[in-house]
Amino acid sequence: MAMPPLALSAYQNAMSQSAGIQSTVSRSLIKPAAPTEGFGQTLTESVKRVNDMQNQKADMVEAFASGQTQNVHELMINLQKASSAMQMTTAVRGKVLDAYRELVKIQF
Repeated sequence: MAMPPLALSAYQNAMSQSAGIQSTVSRSLIKPAAPTEGFGQTLTESVKRVNDMQNQKADMVEAFASGQTQNVHELMINLQKASSAMQMTTAVRGKVLDAYRELVKIQF
């Protein structure tokens, strides 16, 4: 049974992204990057990326709902990416707030 061209292109796109992520992880494991930016800047950039993913998700949902695109596979992949990014951001926010609360409890 042959895969439809749309499903095949979504699969190939996902595999190419997977290869890019794997090479990034491999490079970071081999040579640790020197910290060139502060925590605040890193956090700001991460929140901007998550916001961009949410905006892209909204645009894709709107395009699919209006009939401009029929690519369900790409839509579902982007929905999962945006959802995972938001869950991770929420988890990091929770950990930062927990750490802040612990610091507030410390008496000097």
